[in-house]
Amino acid sequence: MRKAKATNPELLDLIHFLKKQSKENKAEIWRDIAERLAKPRRKRVAVNLSRLNRYTQKNEMVVVPGKVLGAGEINHPITVTAFALSGKAKEKIKAAKGKHLSFSELIKKNPKGSNIKIIG
Repeated sequence: MRKAKATNPELLDLIHFLKKQSKENKAEIWRDIAERLAKPRRKRVAVNLSRLNRYTQKNEMVVVPGKVLGAGEINHPITVTAFALSGKAKEKIKAAKGKHLSFSELIKKNPKGSNIKIIG
């Protein structure tokens, strides 16, 4: 039996990019996120906004190595980076005056990965 691995070219590029940034910036957080994203889809996390609301404070940076779903409410602004966001999740984050960044934007803004929470 063949071992299952990711075939999504966008995901493979992201994993490669994160591993490269981990070496260049000497930041283990990017390697950890890359390893979590490399897992099979059924083992990747899906996080609802209610969980983000529960475990974050105002203006925190959060990385979700998977997908953010729109169930629940968020009542404070946060910066979210995830492989995928549902449409409802994007709307609710924007309504709470939060932001969604891509991984490349987040790494430009914070190359060492300090003060970032990984949820999932």
